[in-house]
Amino acid sequence: MRPMLATLTSAVPAGERWVHEVKWDGMRVLADVSEGRLRLFSRTERDVTVAFPELAGLADEYPDVLLDGEVVVLAAGLPSFAGMAERFNVTDPRRARTLATHHPATYMVFDLLRLYGVDLTGRTWSERRATLERLELSGPRWHTPQVFTEGAALLAATREQGLEGIVSKRVDSPYRPGVRSPDWLKLPHRLTRSVVIGGWRPESGSSDGERLGSVLVGVPGEGGLHFVGRVGAGLAGRSGAALRERLRPLESGESPFAEPVPAEDAACVVWVRPVRVADVESLGLSSGGRLRQPSWKGLRPDLAPGDLERPEPVAQDGIVTGRDG
Repeated sequence: MRPMLATLTSAVPAGERWVHEVKWDGMRVLADVSEGRLRLFSRTERDVTVAFPELAGLADEYPDVLLDGEVVVLAAGLPSFAGMAERFNVTDPRRARTLATHHPATYMVFDLLRLYGVDLTGRTWSERRATLERLELSGPRWHTPQVFTEGAALLAATREQGLEGIVSKRVDSPYRPGVRSPDWLKLPHRLTRSVVIGGWRPESGSSDGERLGSVLVGVPGEGGLHFVGRVGAGLAGRSGAALRERLRPLESGESPFAEPVPAEDAACVVWVRPVRVADVESLGLSSGGRLRQPSWKGLRPDLAPGDLERPEPVAQDGIVTGRDG
């Protein structure tokens, strides 16, 4: 099963039909417990159980349950995407245990999809939430965060606290697996978008041209990969050096983008095969389809280019008004 997804919005919906939650900056995970065994699945249905040994105790909570939530690594009380990025693709149990000891993850549970063999996805959010709260899931590394009725106040509080944003949900909505629905609306303080890396440029002033300064990125669409800009912020020092090594085996002699890349962006570029997905933050897209003030967040080894959705509709008060990323 793939999780239900939220639609991007430009305003907080108001009224009794909506509740609001903190938007966590981590990895979306479905936790499936059956026959005494816990299995964890990413948003793309990849089994990531081995990566999070600190969550094994969930199997002792209830004999049959399917949960939806976000796995986060907290640093100074706030979710750290950099810390989470280390955990995405771990397949070695010993490495996973080491990371769990030094950088433990916490599972923020926000929905209940099955209990004792009964499918709850057709029930309303209110019904599912009431049942989830009765389970009293609160362990050393899992937690059921609070929900709020005042969305505007929560938005202001999350901005002040340095959190990613909020998610608003209709209380009468069923759970629709794999669907990006206007019944769930997300409002981040700064947009995070998954993009595909198509090339890299050396750092300005680099004597040997080997130090990575920026990457050229795009989004899949009709006709191929479409260029949306160049990202350099956040790639200084070790981050850029580590990414350079990841891209070295992928170097190619031709551009992977569907259209010609502007000369000012393509200068000195080293093209790569478009197989690596990364997350970037930005202020959205310009009228010309370029990322505005983008900054690097990290690679997404849990995603492949084919997993990226088309640019999302932007909803205002639940009404689709345009498209954005």
